[in-house]
Amino acid sequence: MGRSALTPSRGASLTRGPRPAALAIPAISVLAATLLSVLPVISKHGWWPDAGLLMLLGWRLLRADAWPAWVAAPLGLFHDVMTAAPIGLSVALWPAFMLALDVIDRRTMWRDYWVEWMLAAVFIGLFVVAQWQVAAWDGAAVRFASVAPSILVGIVCFPIAAFVVARLDRWRMGR
Repeated sequence: MGRSALTPSRGASLTRGPRPAALAIPAISVLAATLLSVLPVISKHGWWPDAGLLMLLGWRLLRADAWPAWVAAPLGLFHDVMTAAPIGLSVALWPAFMLALDVIDRRTMWRDYWVEWMLAAVFIGLFVVAQWQVAAWDGAAVRFASVAPSILVGIVCFPIAAFVVARLDRWRMGR
């Protein structure tokens, strides 16, 4: 009976490590989520959530050590190019969100799921409002009431992105 505790069992988690590309999986998932915006989906109102931002926030809120804050800038550049947004909007805002989350991590003792959802809601709202403001500066006559549903849809879709991120993280770490 004593020896059976010392023999490794099938599928022992002590001998398994992370996948070989474990460091690249968070960035690849954000890039893949950003590519969802180029799918040929026709919408009259454009209430689709920004999947790239949702994945970025999901990874950052789940694992602060997945990447440093500067990685958000190249990811933001890819996002701006793929979504035809003004170059520099995501390049500036995504690293700012990462740095703000770093500051929040240092100031808080603990976070639960509801606090993370609230933080994601604030950053989703800030990003959509910034997109709306830049469009207004470019001369687009878009009322705020037409972008408010996009904020709500993004906030409601964040738990789905957080679930996908958690599953990807579990897979990449070999658990």
